[in-house]
Amino acid sequence: MLDARQIENVLGRLGSVESDLGDPNVLADAKRYRATLRDHSFLKRLESAYSAYSKAVSDIAGNEELLSDPDFKADAEAEIASLREQLPELEHRVLGALLPPDPLEGRNAVMEIRAGTGGDEAALFAGDLFRMYSRYAEAKGWKISVMNASETSLDGYKEVVFTVEGDGTYGRFRFESGGHRVQRVPVTEAQGRIHTSAATVVVFPEADEEDDLEIPEKDIRIDLFCAGGAGGQHVNKTESAVRMTHLPTGLVAVCQDERSQQRNREKCFATLKARILDFKRREEEAKLGADRLSLRGSGDRSERIRTYNFPQNRMTDHRIDLTLYSLDRIIDGDLDGLLDALASHDLDERIARALKSAH
Repeated sequence: MLDARQIENVLGRLGSVESDLGDPNVLADAKRYRATLRDHSFLKRLESAYSAYSKAVSDIAGNEELLSDPDFKADAEAEIASLREQLPELEHRVLGALLPPDPLEGRNAVMEIRAGTGGDEAALFAGDLFRMYSRYAEAKGWKISVMNASETSLDGYKEVVFTVEGDGTYGRFRFESGGHRVQRVPVTEAQGRIHTSAATVVVFPEADEEDDLEIPEKDIRIDLFCAGGAGGQHVNKTESAVRMTHLPTGLVAVCQDERSQQRNREKCFATLKARILDFKRREEEAKLGADRLSLRGSGDRSERIRTYNFPQNRMTDHRIDLTLYSLDRIIDGDLDGLLDALASHDLDERIARALKSAH
């Protein structure tokens, strides 16, 4: 049973938070304003979930009063049974809404896809994954910006790095990090044999001005080179492409998508900053020895998370034992069912951990 007093105490902050949103001092402080917006979103989500739960409890009590009336007893019993069936899900939503929000979920996503074992077929699969995410983002109205791409002659990618701009894109894609395996007959296979190849996906949140990160100039090495691409798509005779290396960590970012060297510098530095922040976050988690959620992995991004079996039109996510026989639609960008299942599983685990620590 939910602790009504605890929930109402939390919701008691809603009035003051809404007042803060109209406070000129808060509006003038971008960092404080964003934090207040997050608080407001969290409280409104909790208010909505708790309101639905409270109404169901109230309706059950109201129907129980009708059980003594023969004219209403049958209808009341049916209504009570229906409402009691809904209660566990309504309670689950309230518990989920009580969890503290992750400020990173609302950020843009930075994504990398690299071909793994499997030669040309792995590069083709990396291209398929990039198109899958791109089509999904396009359907959502999100913007894809390619930072760096190493293309192959067969419309594949050895590597592609891109940002997905839109509200909550990191929160939506955060569980895609890991090893993706494909099983299919390559177009170059004359005897129809199924080959297995792989690609690695890494997702991390884009950095912004909220992040407390100072990077001294001496810690960065900048290399300029001529941008290039398969078929001359990005060929440029000036040194507009930029590679930045963070010397203390060895992390590297490259941007050659823009014609302007200055614009490439800006985008490259933003990506490098996001990499450094992601590196530091994972380093801190490792130091704490936290009981990390299974979907977020152990930091080993080569861990195999998913298999795409084309002959059987089957996709299996090994972390949540989910198998869907709709690979043709998934690879074409129909990802909502899969991403919803991953988010739901993550929420279940977070609720379970919160309940365990509360006892």
